[in-house]
Amino acid sequence: MQTPIGAQRAPGFWPLAIVFALFVLFLYGPMITIVVLSFQGPEGGLTFPLRGLSLHWFYKLAEGLGTVDIGAAFRRSLALGAVVMAFTVVLSVLAGLAFRKKLKGGNTLFFVTVASLIMPSIIISLGIGLQFRLLDTGIKGVLTAMDATTLLEGYGTALGLFSSALGAHLTWTLPFGLLIMFAVFNRFNPAYEEAARDLGATPWQTFRFVVLPLIGPSIVGIGMFGFTLSWDEIARTSQAIGDVNTLPLELQGLTSTVTTPSIYALGTVTTVVSLLVMAIALGAAALLRRRAVRPM
Repeated sequence: MQTPIGAQRAPGFWPLAIVFALFVLFLYGPMITIVVLSFQGPEGGLTFPLRGLSLHWFYKLAEGLGTVDIGAAFRRSLALGAVVMAFTVVLSVLAGLAFRKKLKGGNTLFFVTVASLIMPSIIISLGIGLQFRLLDTGIKGVLTAMDATTLLEGYGTALGLFSSALGAHLTWTLPFGLLIMFAVFNRFNPAYEEAARDLGATPWQTFRFVVLPLIGPSIVGIGMFGFTLSWDEIARTSQAIGDVNTLPLELQGLTSTVTTPSIYALGTVTTVVSLLVMAIALGAAALLRRRAVRPM
């Protein structure tokens, strides 16, 4: 029931409201500050007060920040985020389907999978980087033993965007995807599948026309998590990326060299990309829910 107009609030309402307002300010205040400062005029600095209002620093960002190729880093992060999203969705759905049945050693496998959430991210990154450097040593040893001089000279490293960096990001995104799928299938009513099988549907038809539409919004959510967690990941990427950098790594490096609001403009652009992905995901999830409840 709504509180009648003029009715007295409970004694604890205003203290709790103030605490909540302070929490929201603490959570979103830094992001709002960065966005506001990125729209300063040519004379603007890194702190308040705001000097002018323009898109000057976004134009400067488009021109480039010194020797850093922001466009290339942006494209690398987009590509890596898309691949991480795809792997996270596919592997999470398959694992969720597998865990619906009694799987020998399933509990151990589950705890091994989510263990990366409690490990320090930088340690995981160091471990992955070490593994791939050992792989490099092994490959070079084999090529040397085979006297494959041409291949040995052309070989660089196994560390790369879609090898070591991809694996590092999946150690971060997959546990979240698995936890979401386990929660979805724990409350999934198998009666829908039984009804489809009784009507003569094959296992694939049951999954495609019954299960998939019902879990579709959750799959969209997993995809959103996969992309956004990959998009802004630094610690797990830092030691496992190889010779190139993603956009967050470039942004981290620029914090010590760029002393103009251009870096705030870059932060605003990356935030807008994340918000767009979230908006698309929420819209897709709402559309799938509407289609799932629409009468046939």
